Amino acid sequence: MSGALTVTGLGYAYRSGFALEEVAFTAGAGAFTVLLGPNGAGKSTLVNLVTRLYSPGAGGVFIGGHSLADEPGKALARLGVVFQQSTLDLDLSTERNLRYGAALHGLWGKAADRSVEDGLARFGLEAARKQPARSLSGGNRRKLELARALAHKPAVLVCDEATVGLDTPSRRALLAHLRRLCREEGLAVLWTTHLMDEVEEADPVVLLKSGRVRAAGSAGELIRRAGADGLESAFQALLAEEGA
Repeated sequence: MSGALTVTGLGYAYRSGFALEEVAFTAGAGAFTVLLGPNGAGKSTLVNLVTRLYSPGAGGVFIGGHSLADEPGKALARLGVVFQQSTLDLDLSTERNLRYGAALHGLWGKAADRSVEDGLARFGLEAARKQPARSLSGGNRRKLELARALAHKPAVLVCDEATVGLDTPSRRALLAHLRRLCREEGLAVLWTTHLMDEVEEADPVVLLKSGRVRAAGSAGELIRRAGADGLESAFQALLAEEGA
């Protein structure tokens, strides 16, 4: 499958009804792809399927060309994830959280040392090396989670509402850093959000509502398609156009 992350005909149903129906898109290498939708659109369900926490009822997920269903080890080895809810061990230090993340991906000895030092330097966490995670600010906790998710140099990074609870400067700094990784290192990012100000005009956007893809294209293309003066008005127009 082409694309760092490819989702084909993905479907999932809870007992109360469908959460996702026939969702399909590609997040390419070097692209900051935004999965945009209101709360309840199905974004977190999709993340749970991409990370294999749930098994799809239909369709498939391919990471770096590997089927998540048929080659889960190879697929997940190419994936980094930051969930909406923190998964840090708050009693461990910044460094120990990074070492734990490295070990989960099979990094030991000098390889783990390099990964930890790179993560600390990449996100400016050297001074917090020995501090327990619970003592870090919200912004630095998110930086630590990102550093841990990138410890094994994945091809794809999935972030589910990763800026929730952060102030505006912290949000902008994290977004700028990840976009730089896309440009300079070819990282594919799938960024789920309901916040319009986190989207830039060149970003590929997948517009999700009620478990279905309503529109896809660059943010600029969606604005022009809707004849709108900005992404928020385009968002509303496209949802109305699709009968959402």
